Amino acid sequence: MLKAMEVLGQGMAAQRIRLQTASANLANAETTRTAAGGAYRRQEVVFQSTPVGRSGEPGQDTSDFESTLQGVKVARIQEDQSPLPMIYDPGHPDANADGMVAKPNVNVVDEMVDIMGAARSFDSNVTAFEALKQMVNKSMEIGR
Repeated sequence: MLKAMEVLGQGMAAQRIRLQTASANLANAETTRTAAGGAYRRQEVVFQSTPVGRSGEPGQDTSDFESTLQGVKVARIQEDQSPLPMIYDPGHPDANADGMVAKPNVNVVDEMVDIMGAARSFDSNVTAFEALKQMVNKSMEIGR
């Protein structure tokens, strides 16, 4: 059961990073000049499954469920390489010689959907964690 709690904790941590990344994308949806130069590029979170494995403690029997658990971790956060939209605005301070301004490749609606999805996934992990915690407490009461 502790391994299941570990998996749920990993899920919550991964969703927190997803939420932070989508929030940063949303906050920079109109940023045409970054410290590195150029318009802001959307950041994407790439997840990776990670085996939890057996506890490894001598004499401890691990259930088939626990031995096949897969956790999740953030493999990397990468820049979205889709083209930056170009807008004609010759009066903009970041306009090129043709009067075109590179805008961030952030879709506000997509980022809001991603934020809602990350929040719901986080909440689902919290709910499962609480249910698992109650099961552990009940099993300890039975043993008394």
